[in-house]
This record gives sequence, structure tokens and C-alpha cells, in this order.
Amino acid sequence: MKWENNRKSSNIEDKRNESGSNFGSNQNSSIMMLLPIIKMLIGTKIGRIILVVGVIAYFMGFNPLALLNMQESSSSNSSSSVVNTQKDDKSAQFVSSVLAQTEDIWSNVFSKYNANYIEPKLVLFRNSVKSGCGFASSQTGPFYCPADQKVYLDLSFFDELAKRHSAPGDFAQAYVIAHEIGHHVQNITGTISKVQKAKQGLNDKQENALQVKVELQADCYAGLWAYYSKKDFDSIEEGDIEEALNAASAIGDDTLQKKAQGYVVPDAFTHGSAVQRMAWFKKGFQNGTLESCNTFN
Repeated sequence: MKWENNRKSSNIEDKRNESGSNFGSNQNSSIMMLLPIIKMLIGTKIGRIILVVGVIAYFMGFNPLALLNMQESSSSNSSSSVVNTQKDDKSAQFVSSVLAQTEDIWSNVFSKYNANYIEPKLVLFRNSVKSGCGFASSQTGPFYCPADQKVYLDLSFFDELAKRHSAPGDFAQAYVIAHEIGHHVQNITGTISKVQKAKQGLNDKQENALQVKVELQADCYAGLWAYYSKKDFDSIEEGDIEEALNAASAIGDDTLQKKAQGYVVPDAFTHGSAVQRMAWFKKGFQNGTLESCNTFN
């Protein structure tokens, strides 16, 4: 995919250097670690003296827990240094470029319907993040939160997509971003709120079936983005669409279920099968219209 010289979005919130933990949890963890040491010290005369000195030091302004926190911080810094900063920053630039293109494309599409496109924010994080939809870890995968109209992405997912799901390539990554932006389009057009109301009173099987339609429409919207990416930006190179289709197949419910448990349970699908996800992406890419992405009929 050709993206290096494209416009970069100003709607990126970079929280990669922010810790997902807080002081309270670190302090509680440190206290739990100290309990066995305290019990041991109480059992000896010298130990009791050490405890008294520690208490005096605490009231004089020195917190003994800081020693443990310093050790944890050192360990944290050591693990974070494993991240290839140059590669990570290039991925962040890539995400910003793809986001900017989705902004231009969806603004153009909305203008055809005499409507204004509301640009979402995209939050880059590492390990964990607090969103308008609650706390999430990197294991959640990329997601869109309707409550704050933001897409959340841990860049480590791109490595997981390539290694764990065998779906490498920059356009595979772009497809994932475009899919989440598709959920934003659903949110601002009222689709998500209508689906939430429609789910009331349904059983799990019926809810899942409805959610599959939501996800497949987001795949179709990703295809629609790809249609204009090729038509208006000439960004698509040979093999790009195959990368997107490979990613769609790799994260199909049946593919994931078979890999995880060895068998498939269609009633538990929430995103659609590999065949369905590929088919709807292709439909959006071939037609390039909102009408072609009606998965609810």
C-alpha cells in the first residue's frame, strides 16, 4: 500500500507511553509483597527494631514502599525496552495515514447524502487502556467505543495478526483499521443504537445473529473505503486486496473457533464466517456504495 507521502491525521491520541496501572494498585501490590517480610521480622528482636526504624522513617517523610516501586519501575522499563521503537513509530505513522484517508473518503461519501462526517479519534495504547466503554487490555484486540466515538488500537496487534493469524501485510492492517472506522460510521448513522434496541428480549443465538450483521456491514464499509482508496488515491498496490481478504478469512469466527477448540459452533458466531467476511468486503470494494452494504435485508 502506498501511504508514506499521504496526509497524516490530527485525530491520533498517542497513549503508548502511559501506564495502564495506577498508584493505588501498585501500592496495594507492594504491601502484599511486604506482608511475609513483616511477619518474619516480628518474630525476632532485630526484626522488630527494623520495623520500628521503618515506621519512624515513614513519619519522617521516607516511604519504604518506594524501594519496591523503584524495583517494579526498573522491571517495567526493562520490559518496555524490548519494543522496537523505530518500528513502532513507523506503524503509528502508518495508522495516522490510513486514518486520514478514511476521513477524506467518508467525508466525501457523506457529502453525497448532504450529511457531515464526524471524524473519530484513534487512541494508540500499549498493554491496557481506559476507554469510554470501560477498561480494556491489548488482548481485547482493536475495538470501537460508541460512547466516546474512539477507536482503540495496541500496535502489538499487527504482529499478532501476522504471526498468530498468518495475515501479514500493511493492507491487512489497513483493513482492520477501516473495519473499526466502519463501526464509527454505523454509530453516527444510528445503526448501532437501532441494533441495541432490537437485541432487547432476544436470546443469545438471536443476539449473535444480529451482531454478525453489524460486523459484516463494517467489513463491507472497509471494502467501500478500499474502493475509494484505489479510485481517488491510487494507494492500492498489487496483492493488497488479497492481504485484506486473507485477514478477513483468518479472523472469521469459524477459523478462530476451529483453531482454538477444534470444532465450529455457528450459533456462537459474532463476527461472521471466513467466507462471509471475505464476501462482504469484496461487495463493498466492487460497488463502493452504502446501499450495497445493507447486511440487514
